[in-house]
Amino acid sequence: MKTMAPQKTSSRLLALLSLLQAHRDWSGHDLAERLDITPRTVRRDIDRLRELGYPIRAFKGPSGGYRLDAGSQLPPLLFDDGQAVALALALRSVAGDGAIGEDAARALATVRQVMPPRLRRRVDMLLVTAVRTPGNDEASPAGTEVLMELGRVIRAREELRFDYGTEPVSARADPAQAAADAGPPRRTQPHHLVAWRGRWYLLAWDLDRDDWRTFRVDRLRPRTPTGPRFTPREIPGGDVAVFVTGRFRGTDGSSADWPCRGQVVLDLPAEAVAPYAQDGIVEELGPERCRLTLGSWSWTGLAATLGHFGTAIHVEGPPQLTDAFAELAARYASAAASTGPAPA
Repeated sequence: MKTMAPQKTSSRLLALLSLLQAHRDWSGHDLAERLDITPRTVRRDIDRLRELGYPIRAFKGPSGGYRLDAGSQLPPLLFDDGQAVALALALRSVAGDGAIGEDAARALATVRQVMPPRLRRRVDMLLVTAVRTPGNDEASPAGTEVLMELGRVIRAREELRFDYGTEPVSARADPAQAAADAGPPRRTQPHHLVAWRGRWYLLAWDLDRDDWRTFRVDRLRPRTPTGPRFTPREIPGGDVAVFVTGRFRGTDGSSADWPCRGQVVLDLPAEAVAPYAQDGIVEELGPERCRLTLGSWSWTGLAATLGHFGTAIHVEGPPQLTDAFAELAARYASAAASTGPAPA
């Protein structure tokens, strides 16, 4: 005869809820076997979870079964220790975001309040400060509401019209005048919301320009009603991250690599260069020399960036980088020789 291991009701309910959250159908017999309890106890525990607000639906079958459905209300959620800590850290990391920071901070306070003391101490010991990129100080005008509306039209595959200006909507003293100054509304097929360096962007197909565009969310004001449904286009290359990264780096989006990439040897130790190499590759060549492979949106931009290291530079290639250094050298020599005010 099988001996049942005694379990507290609360422990049983948590174990049962964990199984139901696996998003699959469970028969009453399988649940009883997994939890080492009787089918009658399973039925009683299901009723207790329903009283707590969990929408558990029973379905017919040889042995009957249960499924946890999405409900209209948010019941208590179940997280294991790792999930709870990860959730708290994720919320803390976006607490400085201009668009959703306030909501994230309130959610973090709620999560922290219901944590057991042992987890709360673990989270409090992990001091995380979200540092915003310089120049990204302006906040999204409508924050969560605008993001949710954009997410809705993306899921619904509806065309979207919006006013788009050169400054954040929140900075416009007269929204009506700003809309008039922006010209006709942009007509787009919205595809993805993208977070890039502290800002939110909408990736969309611009119907009037017949090309892909990225729009800063804090600069757009959606218009209603939305347009007809559309069939989504294929993102060039099929990878949203690669496409968006490439566009921001000045390519056509088919590659996330920089359009200009060069290689130099610097008379500095690798450990002195690595912290400032951004996404470049640093190779140690000796105690006082290293090779740096770095990219930029232009050859002159790359040459100027390399000049920031303040040491001797030996160009390994390509020739365009050598030419860019020569062009910059001529400009700097002319600037050094000039005196007095610039000519009118």
